[in-house]
Amino acid sequence: MTVIDNAVYVNGLRTPDPASLGDTYEATQDRGGMAWIGLYRPSAEEIWSIANELDLHPLAVEDALSGHQRPKIERYGDTLFLVLRPARYIEESEEVEFGEVHLFIGPDFVVAIRHAESPDLARVRRRLEAEPTLLARGPHAVLYAILDEIVDEYGPVIAGLENDIDEIEDQLFETQDTQVSRRIYELSREVINFQRATQPLVGMLESLTKGSLGRAIDIEIERHLGDVLDHALRVVDRADTFRSVLENALHVHATLVAQRQNDEMRRMTEVSLAQNEETKKISSWAAILFAPTLVGSIYGMNFDNMPELHWSLGYPFAMLLMLGTGVVLYGVFKFKKWL
Repeated sequence: MTVIDNAVYVNGLRTPDPASLGDTYEATQDRGGMAWIGLYRPSAEEIWSIANELDLHPLAVEDALSGHQRPKIERYGDTLFLVLRPARYIEESEEVEFGEVHLFIGPDFVVAIRHAESPDLARVRRRLEAEPTLLARGPHAVLYAILDEIVDEYGPVIAGLENDIDEIEDQLFETQDTQVSRRIYELSREVINFQRATQPLVGMLESLTKGSLGRAIDIEIERHLGDVLDHALRVVDRADTFRSVLENALHVHATLVAQRQNDEMRRMTEVSLAQNEETKKISSWAAILFAPTLVGSIYGMNFDNMPELHWSLGYPFAMLLMLGTGVVLYGVFKFKKWL
């Protein structure tokens, strides 16, 4: 049996620990107290054993067995069933790890089933045992303390996400890291999962404080739950802000990437245009030099039967022809702004 702690409390004070869960049920009745059973990743047989003893509703037990439930609160007769999603920030990997806690809150018992390292329910138990006046108010006092612990543990998650988002904002403008968009997507996914874990808490706490679940809650516990509700609202608001900031960061990053691509295309275009201008100049001078070369090559063939071969003006005519052709071509290319 994966029982982390098992105790019976009378008037807020811990009585001698029962030897087994069977003794816990009997001691609760005999002493007129409240049983608080803490389990860590129990098996199906262990959960059904407790369910049969405490007459837990089969639908709630099936939810506890299947796991991976959304945060919710349901009422089955005199028993409340809650699914909570605690979270903790892993500094080494800069990730948010989500857990799952199932609570059965009855008239004289609390069964807490934990499926992850967080939250530290042993700390909750120590806190309440140090405050017997609060613990004497019954199972709802335990419910308040667990909710308060989970909401308080959201604080480091908020701080970790905020630090990660600050780093993203710095990277957007200071570097051209291609991994920025991927990191934004990863953070967005974590924030969305965080919202899914925290947003339902607001409705759950409002239901508890307003008594809409059909069971009256001690006025002092109701005040304490109202304080937890205020903290939960602040957490939800921060998560909403984070999501908006990340959406804006993704938009800004896409704009910056597009701007960098445009700048690169513009630079490549300018280089291409410069190369075209150089090509035009080279082609122009090649054509200008080709004309006299052509004339010179014709007159240099040394055939006996050429019309101008023995003409006295042949040489100056050839020179003028070569010069004139070059000047005309230069003028044409200059007019077309190739030179």
